Amino acid sequence: MEIETSARLHLSLIDLNGSEGRIDGGIGITLKNPSLILECDFNDSQTEILFEDTRYSYVDEYKSKILTACNNMQEYLGINNSYRFRVKKIYPIHHGLGLGTQLLLSTGQLVAKINGVDLDVFEIAKIVQRGGTSGIGVHSFNHGGLIIDGGHKKNIKKDFLPSSASHVAPPPLLVRYDFPEDWNILIATPNFNQGVSGSREVNIFQEYSPINLHDVERICYITLMKLMPAVLEKDIVSFGDAINKIQTIGFKKIERNLQSQKVNNIIEYMLDNGIEGAGMSSFGPTCFGITDTNVKSMKKDLQDLMGNDSFIKITNGKNEGSKIR
Repeated sequence: MEIETSARLHLSLIDLNGSEGRIDGGIGITLKNPSLILECDFNDSQTEILFEDTRYSYVDEYKSKILTACNNMQEYLGINNSYRFRVKKIYPIHHGLGLGTQLLLSTGQLVAKINGVDLDVFEIAKIVQRGGTSGIGVHSFNHGGLIIDGGHKKNIKKDFLPSSASHVAPPPLLVRYDFPEDWNILIATPNFNQGVSGSREVNIFQEYSPINLHDVERICYITLMKLMPAVLEKDIVSFGDAINKIQTIGFKKIERNLQSQKVNNIIEYMLDNGIEGAGMSSFGPTCFGITDTNVKSMKKDLQDLMGNDSFIKITNGKNEGSKIR
């Protein structure tokens, strides 16, 4: 049994102020690539994890997440089987593309299905403890497209924490739109890892929250009255302007300020060369540019700017969720 899912862009958290009784909320886009393909079969002996895709240096962490999700699922289902997981395709973790959530959900879904149990993605996310801050990864896994989630009630989630440290249920889906298929998305990851995870991520949430209420109101206004209608009307200029504005306020501004100047140089290069909307996904370091024009000619100059071993990819939005076969 095999599952295929893919990366997502996290454009911004919405409300890390909470004065109206909710916190978090997120805006994101599901990508066609890069993708994750994970295979699972029963094994006679102990559970083992094999890698066909060995390009990345996070093998131990990949294994840890697969085993954690597998153990959580088995405990929930009341079973004790052994499996052979085969990682056929994967992409880097802690680069702002949401691999951790996709890996945990994929493992959970495979363990349920191979044991003949049907669980919805929302339930699996609770079991593997994902979606406790942003619901973008969970809803992208389920539906694809452009996603906006509604955050959590403060009487359920009482503190500002990242998803990795928050064990509440995923937030409700507010909006899911098809992302225009003819809009190109340029993904650019520099050759250094300044993504944020673990205790450092927790400390940043605690230090910088709550954010200014005016910023939250501004993000909500831009999202509701510019970003959302721009997607429906396929207005790339308005959509790009909404992205650019959201990138400079609220918690996203904090995430950007904590990154290397190289990240800002990449984003500025994209904007200076005709990309309508550009920014940093999640805590980075992956940057993105969204446009309805051809960006193939930009790759070489961007590679020179970013340095050797940087990752550059042209992709599109993905308007469907994970596929199991």
